[in-house]
Amino acid sequence: RQISEIEEKVVKKKAGFWMEVKEWAVALIVAVRVVFVIQTFLFRIIRVDGHSMDTTLADGERLFVTVTDVKFGNIDRDSVVICHYPNRGRTFFVKRVVGLPGDTVECAGNGAPIVINGVPIDESAYLKPGVEPSRSAFSVTVPAGRLFVLGDNRANSADSRAHTNDGAQGLVPVGDVEGVAFMRYWPLNRVGWLSAHHDVFRAVPSRTPTS
Repeated sequence: RQISEIEEKVVKKKAGFWMEVKEWAVALIVAVRVVFVIQTFLFRIIRVDGHSMDTTLADGERLFVTVTDVKFGNIDRDSVVICHYPNRGRTFFVKRVVGLPGDTVECAGNGAPIVINGVPIDESAYLKPGVEPSRSAFSVTVPAGRLFVLGDNRANSADSRAHTNDGAQGLVPVGDVEGVAFMRYWPLNRVGWLSAHHDVFRAVPSRTPTS
């Protein structure tokens, strides 16, 4: 009788252990699925690597990135996007959208302002202090399905100007935009929403893109 009771307790203990393992396994599977859904359809987390977006974004900072803006076509001039360039594999870059499909983006270089559709813009709200809008001259008309992007630290940014010989004039396919950054969550003393600079582009007229 005593031996049976001991055996019964051992069996119950083992059953309880495996039940707990099963519950943890189910919880882990659910958590993985939730994270997958969130990262696929809602938000992602990225780490800034480099200085091309100084001083808006600093090296090592962490950002929340929305995926829904890309899926629903909510990319504007001034959006800070996570993207990659044609012929650059899966190397991702953090840049600011300056030109939308249909826009003609140009600059005379040597301190001259960026001009979009004939309207010069004042980018002092986000450019790194002391940095020119573009030292080099360029003129690009953005076709349908593409974006012209620049870093806020123009003196140290491998942006659309640096990829003009890639067969696409450095223009980023909208389909190669992974998300739009909207909030910094690290470091703690820099936590906050990323500022929108719609006023910079308010006077710029829209143009119909060509295919």
